[in-house]
Amino acid sequence: MTKTTRRTFLTATAATLATPSLLRANTNTVQRNSSGFMAQRWQDHFTALDRVTVLCDTNARALHYWNPEDGDYRIYPTSVPQTDELTKRGLTSIVRKKHNPSWTPTANMRERDPSLPISMEGGEAGNPLGTRAMYLGWPAYLIHGTHDTRKIGRRSSSGCIGLFNYMVEELFEITPVGTQVRVL
Repeated sequence: MTKTTRRTFLTATAATLATPSLLRANTNTVQRNSSGFMAQRWQDHFTALDRVTVLCDTNARALHYWNPEDGDYRIYPTSVPQTDELTKRGLTSIVRKKHNPSWTPTANMRERDPSLPISMEGGEAGNPLGTRAMYLGWPAYLIHGTHDTRKIGRRSSSGCIGLFNYMVEELFEITPVGTQVRVL
């Protein structure tokens, strides 16, 4: 017969109490990560099917890229707006592209966080737009890179769609100005 010590009892109790939380945390992570990389039928979201298309799925936190000419289909993990109020949804297009974009926070961003700088030059350390930006037809909405890799997969932006810098650089090269974009 084994003798139960106080240390054994406390360790067993802590493990028993922690088990449901650990299982629940693991389940939530798997569900969120797997949903972000489910294939989408891009044709269901656009009327013009003859051009490069980008679908930003804010629920799945994923950007889908399609080129119908060569059948190229890619999925990128993204950051998405912090709240639904900051999320602009609908059909737009890429109207401009920029290497090492400068950043000027909007008045609403500065109201929420007065410590933000007035602006930052492109290439400057900490610039939240990263190394590339693709400007959408809506003012102040972009698809851009980020140096803060903790933001990807989270509700962390002030309205934009963010990608890892190396991924936005790849997307930037294959996505022409005029590309149709739908944000869900």
